[in-house]
Amino acid sequence: PSSAYRQARGSAMSSECETGNPVGKELFKPGRQSKTYKIIGVIKNFNYQSLHQKIRPLVLYLSPVKQPASIITIRISSTNIKNTIAFINNTWKKLTGGEEVYSSFLNEDLAQLYKSEQRGGTVAAVFSVLAIFIACLGLFGLASFVTEKRKKEIGIRKVLGASVIELLVMLSKEFTKWVLIANLIAWPAAYLIMNNWLANFAYRTNIGFGIFLLSGSAAFVIALATVSMHAVRAARANPVKALKYE
Repeated sequence: PSSAYRQARGSAMSSECETGNPVGKELFKPGRQSKTYKIIGVIKNFNYQSLHQKIRPLVLYLSPVKQPASIITIRISSTNIKNTIAFINNTWKKLTGGEEVYSSFLNEDLAQLYKSEQRGGTVAAVFSVLAIFIACLGLFGLASFVTEKRKKEIGIRKVLGASVIELLVMLSKEFTKWVLIANLIAWPAAYLIMNNWLANFAYRTNIGFGIFLLSGSAAFVIALATVSMHAVRAARANPVKALKYE
């Protein structure tokens, strides 16, 4: 017999089945077409809908011949998919007298459940890249301005024996402070936004502090990489050129 699944709406199970092992017991379906089913097995809970919804009761039952299945699920190999689907379509048409087959892949059907989340993730990624690019341009211009303004100070420090690493740390320290302040402001806002978004899911992950440390570290690396170009150039410049007008 063909198999099908139906959600157990309005089904009532006796208290005897609710406790212990229900296999072998009976499940009664009330209504106009009431029927009693014998339980032959129990499977673990699985998500058959979007993760936005909690797992609801589900009954898998064998339908009689007078109620043939309208959906057939076939597992196929990932190699040579095109020829496999063509073979299935041709075989179906031969058995049904030319009736068309309307097929779809299960992973594509599941992906449709999260289409809005995927679209939102793409938009967020694009705007994040644009925001980082604009921030890097601002840091690059600010680093150029600061190094030019402190050009004579850098020359004097270098004449007095300051190394390139010491000058690099001195110039980067000021930008590092502002990056840290920006992260401290962004972390609570990001936590609230992500927590509200995850609240729409019945099954969700927790937001750990590690993700904020990772994002903060990435921000520091990007900021230092942007600033270091000007800082290293200023630290390695000839101090005579900076002091020749003094």
